[in-house]
Amino acid sequence: MIALSLAEIATVVGGQTYDIPDPSVQVTGPVVRDSREVEPGSLFVAFVGERVDGHDYAAAVVDAGAAAVLASRPVGVPAIVVDDVQAALGALARTVVERLGATLVALTGSAGKTSTKDLIAQVLRRKAPTVFTPGSFNNEIGLPLTALSATDDTRYLVLEMGARGKGHIRYLTGLTPPRIGVVLNVGTAHIGEFGGREQIAEAKGELVESLPADGTAILNADDPLVRAMASRTKAKVLLFGEGADADVRAENVRLTENGQPSFSLRTPSGCSDVTLRLYGEHHVSNALAAAAVAHDLGMSVEEIALALSEAGTLSRWRMEVTERPDGVTVVNDAYNANPESMRAALRALAAMGRTRQAKGGRTWAVLGHMAELGDEALAEHDAVGRLAVRLNVSKLVAVGGREASWLQLGAYNEGSWGEESVHVSDAQAAVDLLRSELRPGDVVLVKASRSVGLESVAQALLAVDGDNVGGVAAR
Repeated sequence: MIALSLAEIATVVGGQTYDIPDPSVQVTGPVVRDSREVEPGSLFVAFVGERVDGHDYAAAVVDAGAAAVLASRPVGVPAIVVDDVQAALGALARTVVERLGATLVALTGSAGKTSTKDLIAQVLRRKAPTVFTPGSFNNEIGLPLTALSATDDTRYLVLEMGARGKGHIRYLTGLTPPRIGVVLNVGTAHIGEFGGREQIAEAKGELVESLPADGTAILNADDPLVRAMASRTKAKVLLFGEGADADVRAENVRLTENGQPSFSLRTPSGCSDVTLRLYGEHHVSNALAAAAVAHDLGMSVEEIALALSEAGTLSRWRMEVTERPDGVTVVNDAYNANPESMRAALRALAAMGRTRQAKGGRTWAVLGHMAELGDEALAEHDAVGRLAVRLNVSKLVAVGGREASWLQLGAYNEGSWGEESVHVSDAQAAVDLLRSELRPGDVVLVKASRSVGLESVAQALLAVDGDNVGGVAAR
């Protein structure tokens, strides 16, 4: 964080200081909520959770070098005490962002947020120091913590914004006001909580409504609900997509034999070729969004194309492709799932498997339930099962309870009657099945909502012994 004294922080957050002998002491380390991340000069934020109370660690973090604790009650060590720790954290983030003066890029969407955020960050950091959201740290706690990790030399701050209801993104933009806002898509993630795609669009559009008149709204021209958000902003609008009227677009899209997208990137400043290191055609749209941000910030099309072609996966369990020594390829995309990302992952699996299937290899889709779909759950799981059959996936392994049975039912009704699909009770059963049947040349996709924990399947398939994962080469 940019250096602030404890006295300044207390003023910003409206708190009282306790047990602080010298209020001029500065916070020079990171602002953290995990006691294990404390460094000399840190500010430790004490949240009260369902199972853990951060106040219990106050003495330990000060012993470890923390300058003070941001708390909701006195803790017997240097502390700034406030009524609402979360609100105080947000107020501190707002102040730091305003003093920093960096260009803030915010993005949202139903699918692809984290992958796109990682691409934007990798492109922009070629131009200037860039701080970005780690993983999916995109809520009312993770977002201000990310903003507070910026330092005096930070020029770009790339923040992912998630939402589970109307008003959530408006709140986040109030903490960290963006100059550039990116909306990727409007899908069915959390549709059970929102009530419908129109309501999701209403919530996602809060991002472009927050932009200043001298800002830029970067919108997906291929998604009608996103494109319509142009009327909801006073900022300049820049469209990305594959259509001819998009300002930043992809032409001649194709996949390599490994399933990696290749295309010609066209921006208002010219055209250059891109071949992504990522897997699946859905990453073309993500790359275009990143290219649009970079173009708006003055990068040349050649610089953008090179940066995109060299960008990799930064966040774990998102289309992580690893080839085992025996020739089995494991695709760990188990961080989360919704209908759009599930379909994209299946198409990527099919593309990766085409060359291998010609040589006797098989494609395996190990899938679990997609959460928070409400009344759409049965239809969406059924549709994913059907798509696996239409894409000629060799084996569907549906893992779990009722929703998994719906996946298999969709496959069955689409024409998968024999051993092409199977329903197993849990992750261990899936591991046992795969260990007994996988052979060199097979490709295994593992994907489900985060709550299912299917990453354990991928980890088990990559383990060299019963406990340790390793001994394989990531591609």
